[in-house]
Amino acid sequence: MASQSETQQHFEIQRVYLKDVSFEAPNSPHMFVQEWTPETKLQLSTTFVRLGENMHEVALSVTVTTTVGEKTAYLAEVKQAGAFAIRGFADAQLNQLLGSYCPNVLFPFAREAIAELIAKGGYPQLLLAPINFDAVYAQQQRSRDQATDGGAAH
Repeated sequence: MASQSETQQHFEIQRVYLKDVSFEAPNSPHMFVQEWTPETKLQLSTTFVRLGENMHEVALSVTVTTTVGEKTAYLAEVKQAGAFAIRGFADAQLNQLLGSYCPNVLFPFAREAIAELIAKGGYPQLLLAPINFDAVYAQQQRSRDQATDGGAAH
């Protein structure tokens, strides 16, 4: 019986694609002649929608904002998406796949796009550190659980 349920589970990457991309360097070329002491902020978000039976789109948004002093050097935004065929998983497993595993698949593509945008903008290379999407997903689940419980202690 266990092997029958295992064979019914299916996960397949159908397509990985850039859904949206933006690069702004509002203070170029003045930034190139200043001392390069950047402060970089990273924002991540993930959304997913059902495209049809057993088909889901996951979109990972990555925004990098780098400032020097009070001036913005650049703002790079990438929305990396993927279409995934998923079937045979319980709701909790499906949510974890969509909220954790799929963003793990998409992040290297988004990281490469961000690095390329910044380099083409004339700025020093930026390599984003790996993200533990399992931990991010677990934290989001805890936050949702607390909000559902009204923040009450157990």
